Amino acid sequence: MLTGPAWSQKLRDEIGKAVIGQDAIVERLLVALLANGHVLLEGMPGLAKTLLVKSLGTALGVQFERIQFTPDLLPSDVVGTMVFQPKTGEFTPHRGPIFANLLLADEINRAPAKVQSALLEGMQERQVTIGGQTHRLPHPFFVMATQNPIEQEGTYQLPEAQTDRFLFKLLVDYPSADEEATMMQRWGMVTKQPELVAVSSGEELLALRVEVDRVHVSPAVQGYILSLVRNTRALAEGDPSSKAKRYLSFGASPRASLALYAAGRALAWLRGSDYLSPALVQEIAPEVLRHRVGLTYEAEAEEVTTDRIIADVIAKTPVPPK
Repeated sequence: MLTGPAWSQKLRDEIGKAVIGQDAIVERLLVALLANGHVLLEGMPGLAKTLLVKSLGTALGVQFERIQFTPDLLPSDVVGTMVFQPKTGEFTPHRGPIFANLLLADEINRAPAKVQSALLEGMQERQVTIGGQTHRLPHPFFVMATQNPIEQEGTYQLPEAQTDRFLFKLLVDYPSADEEATMMQRWGMVTKQPELVAVSSGEELLALRVEVDRVHVSPAVQGYILSLVRNTRALAEGDPSSKAKRYLSFGASPRASLALYAAGRALAWLRGSDYLSPALVQEIAPEVLRHRVGLTYEAEAEEVTTDRIIADVIAKTPVPPK
């Protein structure tokens, strides 16, 4: 059986043929695959978010589909619809692109809320309803959505019920000067991207999840995870005169505790550890929590970020002894 570092490295090497840099983002995507979670990637246009997810699907060797979210997209364009068959006089289901192992919802916040919500049943239940009939989605199934910052023209705020179903919200930043120079040298005069090959499979991924389930989480670390999540709620429900209360309108849901637990174990296994440490919990907490807490208008006016609030929570939450 492959170790976490070995599996990670072979996928990184293959993805690296098409995507330069973004090592931390790639690791988080692999963690999400192992933890059976969906990912929301946010960043300015042109940062290779789409290419990254497409390359991951190719390297993983799973069925990949892409939906370009636009203002005129309909829910049936995502899940499918019933189609009339003249020969039989009956309606049969026509399955939409959601019936894939890895679904890329590109620029998800450019479509109205009713289209975004069409993904909810599939993301949570791994099934969709077409014409009153329930259809199971392939296994494994992941949604990796990209979005531009909401300040960009023509974008919509994702509803809280949907963002809470993403395991991670990852912020994709600009490449370094060296990485950007390498891109120009490698592809500046080339219009064709390199062809990637599958180095893993959905079956292998499912088998590796069994290994992830063996990662030990001590009662002390479990309590630490609960404290981090519950302390975000305590801030939101605290003294109205306190600065933290003015900045936070609501804290993280119980789904955040489950997500932090699952993501922490996957990260530990990927790093070659058989137990989850508080340090790994602290490292991955911002990606798990940043989209699960709500800022007030006052916080936004003062340019206070969710990452700053989460950093304060981590700093003030007692760390269990090793």
